[in-house]
Amino acid sequence: MTDADIGSASRVPFYPDQDLPRGFRMITPADYTGSGFDRGHMCDHSDRSSTPESSHATFSMSNMIPQSPYVNQKAWAQLESYCRQLVERGHKHLYIVAGPAGQGGEGKKGPRSQIGRATRVVVPAQCWKVIMVLDGGQGDDLQKADAKTRLIAVIMPNDMTAGEEWAGYRVSVRAVEQLTGYAFFDRVPAAIIEPLKAEVDAERIPRPVAMRH
Repeated sequence: MTDADIGSASRVPFYPDQDLPRGFRMITPADYTGSGFDRGHMCDHSDRSSTPESSHATFSMSNMIPQSPYVNQKAWAQLESYCRQLVERGHKHLYIVAGPAGQGGEGKKGPRSQIGRATRVVVPAQCWKVIMVLDGGQGDDLQKADAKTRLIAVIMPNDMTAGEEWAGYRVSVRAVEQLTGYAFFDRVPAAIIEPLKAEVDAERIPRPVAMRH
């Protein structure tokens, strides 16, 4: 995410992903109706609001997971807001990867492992995100990564315990790799990135402003 990605494009209704390959299960907005879980964006609308086309793409149901309202509207939303501040005020370039892990979460109507028609949408147990923070401006971002590069990683329980403050969920990128089986930021030379992955971000985070729900 760069400042060029952030604008004022409007939100649009959620819609099923018509571009999925044949045989893939097509989730619809109605699969979430009455479930007690939010349609939680993995790539937030506001992170891709520079054009109507970019904004529209974020409302595909393939960009959603069943998130507890307290995660989606509190800690997760506050982290999204913090990332945009880094871009808009600090002129940073962010590389962000996010997703679900496990099965079984808690929404407004209690614990569920699946939702939807014929219970076809898996409710994750956890939500995770990893972020590489690089200086903006000209030049190859890959060449900007060095031993002082900031990495942020979180693992949040997908339940009704989350508050506004996301910083308490910080872990190392290595912990997210162990949870998911993925290898992140693998184009950065190993001598630089591997020590960074073992660290937990310790930057002081201002107390967030309470958000409306």
